[in-house]
Amino acid sequence: MSIETNISDIDDQWLESLPVQTADGQARRAAFSAATSTKQTPTSLVSYLSAGYVLVIGDVERALPVAQTLARQDELEVVVYTPVYGRKVEPAHQNGIMHLHGPVAKVSGYLGQFQVSVNENGMSKNIANLAGTGQDYFDIVLDLGTTPVLKNHTLPPGYFAPGWDSDALSDALVQIPDMVGEFQKPKYFNFNPDICAHGNSGLTGCTRCIKSCSTLAITSLGDSIEVNPHLCQGLGTCATVCPSGAMSYAYPLVNDLLEYVRQILNVYREQGGNSPVIVFHDGEAGRKQLTSLTDNLPEYVIPIEIEEIGAIGIDTYITALAYGAQYVVILTTKTTTALTRSALQTQLHYGVALLKGMDYTADQLMLIEPDGANQLVSKLAGLVPFPALEPATFAAFDEKRTTLFLSLDHLYQQASTTNSVIELPEGAPFGEIQVNQTACTLCMACVSVCPSGALEASDDKPQLSFIESKCVQCGLCDIACPENAIHLSPRFVFDADARQSRRTLNEEQPFHCVVCGVPFASESVIKNMHKKLSDHWMFQTEQAKRRLEMCEDCRVKDMFDQNEVVDVHKKPDLH
Repeated sequence: MSIETNISDIDDQWLESLPVQTADGQARRAAFSAATSTKQTPTSLVSYLSAGYVLVIGDVERALPVAQTLARQDELEVVVYTPVYGRKVEPAHQNGIMHLHGPVAKVSGYLGQFQVSVNENGMSKNIANLAGTGQDYFDIVLDLGTTPVLKNHTLPPGYFAPGWDSDALSDALVQIPDMVGEFQKPKYFNFNPDICAHGNSGLTGCTRCIKSCSTLAITSLGDSIEVNPHLCQGLGTCATVCPSGAMSYAYPLVNDLLEYVRQILNVYREQGGNSPVIVFHDGEAGRKQLTSLTDNLPEYVIPIEIEEIGAIGIDTYITALAYGAQYVVILTTKTTTALTRSALQTQLHYGVALLKGMDYTADQLMLIEPDGANQLVSKLAGLVPFPALEPATFAAFDEKRTTLFLSLDHLYQQASTTNSVIELPEGAPFGEIQVNQTACTLCMACVSVCPSGALEASDDKPQLSFIESKCVQCGLCDIACPENAIHLSPRFVFDADARQSRRTLNEEQPFHCVVCGVPFASESVIKNMHKKLSDHWMFQTEQAKRRLEMCEDCRVKDMFDQNEVVDVHKKPDLH
């Protein structure tokens, strides 16, 4: 099953209420009306199944009355668990409620699948089993502790942690009875493991998505990552920070969102609108904030509502500028998580650096978290219009870097700058690889782990080449290099031909087998092998040392001819 995203009609009633007192307001109204036909790519659904087994965690004095309140609902079965340091798990009935005491519990999972266990004398015990629920898990958890058992920045569906907030507890008691049955939500993400830069050959490179996920839905599998769709709540930061585009937002797809923006801006211009300002906002707190300002928003402000503000990445707002927006504002609110805000700020930092490198105005990209209505209104009203650029006409791709490069190339062609290369802040997803040619032996370990194909080896000679447009600065090549000969240098090359061309980082003459003459390594590799094995017991004779200069076939043949086939795992006889 799938669900379709309808960007264009998220809140038609509010959009129609926006004032139309100027030519800009009339153009905005016409743009929204024309964009209602925009179609969005559907995404699949994620299902939850809850039978109504509730675990209430907390002290007896508080948890038991709350549990009794919930137990009055026919659809709920309630168990109380009270953590007591050093006490064994002891199930008992108290006032009609199954009540257990025991060590601090470990909780994992989501609505319909909460695993709750304790470690007792080195053995893991399942609380649902001990309580006799008839299943191995709880469907809902109400955690009344001062500090929740789960430490997620964003708690999973079905987990309530009101603390001592009476309003939050009342809200939980209202919601919990309605969380019985089957529920569905959109699958918010798409993941392409083929271009993921997380790891290779047991080495760890990019961890941006893992560090930015406030729901802890993303975990490392070693060379790749895994996303639990039931834990994912669509905050979007994983897609925003992903340097390769392996992780992308699916509700909506970025190319669908950008197509909507392109249509809005095209009609706005055609209808006589000037100096459009795009304000991206989410569908809850952001919409509420803007709705309260309806009569005070400048009519050149074009609000674009999305599911979560964290899904707005550098490719989205740079492309919006290429499509003709003069300013792009990302509106965060008090409900925006700290991890999301940090990710947005970091990505905006890269975007501003790119704009400044082209001599555009830095505040064309803004992240706003208003402390009050007046701050937002005054900020938007104070924006200074400037001569409009020729808008880009290309359609956005469902591929992050391709769309972003097209947008940057379009903006650069109309820029006044003479900069062809600019330095970027550390951590930026663009840059070059610098190689210490003296240290590099052309072993090609870097090539073997490069996830994007930015590093290449020649088929016919010892040569290391590099394509900068493919480099995502994941650092795997640096980690894999046994000679510490690689250094990452974040930067951006505005010359598209130079960015996409292959250039040589290091090369040598090939070393030829001393027996058959076949080239099989670089001279540096052979020299390095002699140096590293000079004290090894297997390479103390002249004949053994000479074998290092033979190709694999000749080396094996020579060992048989000399009757020196040895067990390399056997320790030498030193007597």
